[in-house]
Amino acid sequence: MTVPRNAFPATGIDPDIAYQIVHDELMLDGNARLNLATFVTTWMEPQATTLMTESFDKNLIDKDEYPRTADLEQRCIRMLARLWHAVEADDPIGCSTTGSSEACMLGGLALKRRWQHARRAAGKPTDRPNIVMGINVQICWEKFANYWDVEPRLVPMEGNRFHLSPREAVAQCDENTIGVVTVLGSTFDGSYEPVAEICAALDDLEYRSGLDIPVHVDGASGALIAPFCDPDLAWDFQLPRVASINASGHKYGLVYPGVGWVVWREPTALPEDLVYRVNYLGGNMPTFGLNFSRPGSQVVAQYYNFIRLGLEGYQRVQQYSREVATSLAARIAELGPFQLLTDGTQLPVFAFTVPEEITAFSVFDVSAALRESGWLVPAYTFPNNRTDLAVLRIVVRNGFTHDLADLLLDDLRRSLPRLERQSMPLQGAETSSFAHGAGSAKAGRRTAPSPETATPPEKVPSPQTQR
Repeated sequence: MTVPRNAFPATGIDPDIAYQIVHDELMLDGNARLNLATFVTTWMEPQATTLMTESFDKNLIDKDEYPRTADLEQRCIRMLARLWHAVEADDPIGCSTTGSSEACMLGGLALKRRWQHARRAAGKPTDRPNIVMGINVQICWEKFANYWDVEPRLVPMEGNRFHLSPREAVAQCDENTIGVVTVLGSTFDGSYEPVAEICAALDDLEYRSGLDIPVHVDGASGALIAPFCDPDLAWDFQLPRVASINASGHKYGLVYPGVGWVVWREPTALPEDLVYRVNYLGGNMPTFGLNFSRPGSQVVAQYYNFIRLGLEGYQRVQQYSREVATSLAARIAELGPFQLLTDGTQLPVFAFTVPEEITAFSVFDVSAALRESGWLVPAYTFPNNRTDLAVLRIVVRNGFTHDLADLLLDDLRRSLPRLERQSMPLQGAETSSFAHGAGSAKAGRRTAPSPETATPPEKVPSPQTQR
């Protein structure tokens, strides 16, 4: 029997046969547990999977029909608001999204609309908004700027500075700046941007010039790491200049994709004219989101994790991931031919490179060699002005144990003699299929791939944030 792949078959087939056809093809995918490129959750407890299966058919937007699911969403928002020290944590302003990309879009829209209202009230033009951020931001921020006609002021990397710093942020701000985006956990190397220092520099700017520029914290990963592993770090609504925070529930929130969250510090941070109210599903429901219908299963799983793990459980899980990351980073550095850029002490993520004196192989060769053993470890170049720097990055997530780290290290160690016998690198950036921020180079915004959305290079030459 031949089943057409690109057109509807003339007749249907038995469900068991259809299942087997799809099942067999999916076996050719990589093993998600060995995918060290993605930040996205690849393991959950079976009880959570069961709850998700029981909730696939519930439309989250239909709050009148599924009030209990809607209430779980509000409980999650209140939990996050308290975790991030929101001003009105008992009645917070926030919503779930399909992921952090949508959450970032909503945060950016609120910044733009607040700026427009303030400018109109002052009798000033609103035709030239800009937003300031490091070039290390996830590609969704460049999409936001493009889709909503905001000038992106991307601060390039320089030397050993791989993310936004206070001086560079302030230097880009003017009366048309709708906000500054800070990243709590860069996808390029796992490092935290100095949110408190950037806020302090903007406080000084306001004192000197009168410009009151809010901050959005893109905490896609770090907003669900720092509260548990770095409780003394000032980065959230404890800083008065932070207007909004987003996080990916499907990253270090430990839920399968896709769910994200965005919370505003207080009601005035989200202009009322961005909130829509509909009644055609039954009841009068306020909604603020780019998407409408979507399953409630991810929100149900998020609530399950929150009550299942609690503060102590999340601290234990995230700290274990950090311990695996820092241990593995240190042992990779001890192998000799690698140089760490970060060591996993912030996000449980670290990046490392091959020093210039190593001429036999490249980071792309290392990635290809590990792929032969089933490991997906991405290799990519950094963006402006460090396109000369190519790195490997390892993301440690829940389910990646010390034992798996040992196996990865063994495979890396075994590959080195063969790599060192090469006369020159065999793989380069042009042969890598890893594209962090696909399409961004064509748009003229980056000249290097962005490291989150990608597939590492294949074993042979072939042709970054997912959120």
